[in-house]
Amino acid sequence: MKLYIVPTPIGNLEDITLRAINVLKSVDVVLAEDTRTSGQLLKHLGISKPMHSYHIHNEHQSITRIIERILKGETMALVSDAGTPAVSDPGFLLVRECIKYGITIECLPGPTAFVPALVNSGLPSDRFTFEGFLPHKKGRQTRMQNLVNEDRTMIFYESPHRLIKALQQFAEYFGADRQACVSRELTKIYEENVRGTIQEIITYFSEKTIKGEIVIIVAGKADEKKKSSDYSDQN
Repeated sequence: MKLYIVPTPIGNLEDITLRAINVLKSVDVVLAEDTRTSGQLLKHLGISKPMHSYHIHNEHQSITRIIERILKGETMALVSDAGTPAVSDPGFLLVRECIKYGITIECLPGPTAFVPALVNSGLPSDRFTFEGFLPHKKGRQTRMQNLVNEDRTMIFYESPHRLIKALQQFAEYFGADRQACVSRELTKIYEENVRGTIQEIITYFSEKTIKGEIVIIVAGKADEKKKSSDYSDQN
């Protein structure tokens, strides 16, 4: 009677851990954000397990059924398409309900996109705030306004087709000369980390076809001049 939270590779399949493989082999059921995507991973690992869909569009309806099955003695593993479940992915509600019903939860350490992006950026990593995906419409302006005076390094997720618009909004709210870094295709063969001012990054990506998952790292406001000087010395 247990739920495992199992991180999966964000690109490079070699990033799966031995512990994650052993857990996936041992559980009764794998709960997957997309059974097709996770099915390919399991096939690559030589693992055959029953799979059930659990994603943002059905998590409310699925939770009761999942909890009932775990309470009857089944052990399950929750995986997302890539990275750690419940980090900008479905999973929070299920974890909360398992806690409510006294079900043991074991979260494995493993891949997540924002950590290598933060380290690659060269921006301060001792204090940071993870913002994930900003709201597309309602609440986006309010969130941006609330971050104007944020003095910690900020981390955002964004889709390729919205990258330029997001960077333009960052330039508007934080200043076009604010230091930032955009990482895409992390751990894959075409991994790219583009560092500079927000305006320089806008110019760079305006001339390119943008593909892959995106992580944006933006310097905080405090000591901005010092950060910019330190950052320039690194490049």
